[in-house]
Amino acid sequence: MSRLAPGTVIDGFRIGDCLHAGGMGAIHAVTYADGAPDPGFPMVMKRPRLGSDGAGSIVGYEVEQQMLQAITSAHVPRFIAAGDLTRHPYLVMERIDGRTLDRFLDAPAPLAIDTICELGAAIALAAHDLHRQNACHLDLKPANVMIRADGSAVLIDLGLACHAHYPDLLAEETRKAVGSAPWMAPEQVVGVRGDPRSDLFAIGVMLYELATRELPFGEPRTESGLRQRLWMDPVPPRARRPDLPECFQEIVLRCLEPEASDRYPSAAHLAFDLNHPAQVSVTARGRQTRPTGAFVHFKRWLRAAGKHYVPSPPPQQQIDSVPIVMVAVPHRDVTDATLYSLREAVARSLGIRPGARLACVTVVPVGASDEGTYASHLAQLKEWAAALDLSRHQASFHVLESGDVAEALLRYADNNRVTMIVMGAATHGTSMQRLLATVPIKVAMHAPCTVILVKQTLPFAQLGED
Repeated sequence: MSRLAPGTVIDGFRIGDCLHAGGMGAIHAVTYADGAPDPGFPMVMKRPRLGSDGAGSIVGYEVEQQMLQAITSAHVPRFIAAGDLTRHPYLVMERIDGRTLDRFLDAPAPLAIDTICELGAAIALAAHDLHRQNACHLDLKPANVMIRADGSAVLIDLGLACHAHYPDLLAEETRKAVGSAPWMAPEQVVGVRGDPRSDLFAIGVMLYELATRELPFGEPRTESGLRQRLWMDPVPPRARRPDLPECFQEIVLRCLEPEASDRYPSAAHLAFDLNHPAQVSVTARGRQTRPTGAFVHFKRWLRAAGKHYVPSPPPQQQIDSVPIVMVAVPHRDVTDATLYSLREAVARSLGIRPGARLACVTVVPVGASDEGTYASHLAQLKEWAAALDLSRHQASFHVLESGDVAEALLRYADNNRVTMIVMGAATHGTSMQRLLATVPIKVAMHAPCTVILVKQTLPFAQLGED
């Protein structure tokens, strides 16, 4: 690949400084050379290296071009233009201002757990945005995650990604394992691509590394070294850093499960736990401080030796099957009929969706929730949910303070990527019905998801008439 001198013009783009040069190519700052309108953000040109691994570089170039044009998201660089593959192969895209995640690993002291959770949640939400568009990144690692000044994450370098609606060019390669070894999921090791839970495994590796400054599976150089993650667990994070909370270890080790079905069902579920660690149900996985025994690993090795991995459903289909359901439960002036009807609607929604998550939310006025009343509101939410069968679901309970109930519910739904909101058609009981449920109407009009408005009914109210 010939070097480009600053000032060179290619297809209307003026080349600036070289920002990065590596084995796969080079990245230059660019501007328009012909007075074209300013796009409103800085741009870079990425050029693949056509050397001994030229074929692999070109395939990655084609994949990234395909992905950038297929995805509309604030969590990937915006696509500008692509060059002719036979003359000048290049990609021009948005230049992301921020720093890569590996810069956080260079800090002299370990990061605070709150900071790690914030970073992990930002990455998970970015991955969820890709998965909702039927795309998987499949090469998530610290160098491929940019953190903006506002804390949001941008996922870069999509050369190994795949999209459920486009041909998987990399699947035609002769190599089975395609990815970066330390962060590669077990199913990727055996050549299965397109499962969004592979990205969750990579996020788990990054969380482990941010917390312990160690890679959970090292840096294997051979196929046999890579395959060990099909049956082996890493050293528990708390064995390396005892001050880590059990809930954090629960999150990380769930991401690193060898079987994709044992991980979080979606990146939104992972982000939810990282944003609300106090609500995580800690199992033996979170309390463990010693490595898993050799006998357990041996049994897993026997299963892995004869296991046949099959392709997963498209990412969007997987996400739809495990929604995050939010129910808005009024905290005062509410009838038994409304509470009963809400519970029945939630039960129906969860009953047909094993693995769905339930978030029970109530909104109280600002300043009306001291420590005692806050605990009382939480107790009321848990009492309301006690009659639900939550054996196949995770549930959490949240008391929000706000002077605008509808705005608080909308903000919560958006921040937590809620899939469905269930609320009463008249949320404030009999004394407020003359206002005709302004809160439900506002939520239904502006919600980022499906809203189910439940009319209050009490089936046993007619028993006395028989």
